[in-house]
Amino acid sequence: MKVCVQQADFDLNTEIAALRQSNPAIGAVVSFVGLVRDMNEGQDVSAMTLEHYPGMTEKALENIILQAQTRWAVQDAVIIHRVGALLPLDQIVLVAVATQHRGEAFAACEFMMDYLKTQAPFWKKESTPQGDHWVDARETDDRALAKWGLTSANATPSNGGAT
Repeated sequence: MKVCVQQADFDLNTEIAALRQSNPAIGAVVSFVGLVRDMNEGQDVSAMTLEHYPGMTEKALENIILQAQTRWAVQDAVIIHRVGALLPLDQIVLVAVATQHRGEAFAACEFMMDYLKTQAPFWKKESTPQGDHWVDARETDDRALAKWGLTSANATPSNGGAT
């Protein structure tokens, strides 16, 4: 299990190669890479700044992996989430899961990303031509989490856009 919150970019090939080598029982690796978009809800986005609570955030990410391991036979997993100033097309997050079979890997990866979007203490601020603003939690993320039988722990709208 690997969890990192960092400013530096990550290399997808390096991370997947390390995950694949961790256990000879691994038969499938599924990964998700989230990127900064240049548009959100109809507004141009020139940059995004991500903030977090050091220590608390890493524990939340570790818990996401532990939750997935209670549901599927996850052999290994990686979550890398970037913080700081990012530009369109920059990588934000990597979630990768290794299991014996592809079905479990797909399900666990999707679960971990849905869980991360609503449960991990990150705050996103977008820079647009209209000015900077905090990104609020999305109902679609809450609905994605609900399909796993869970409810969002998002705070009230005054949370500065926790996602």
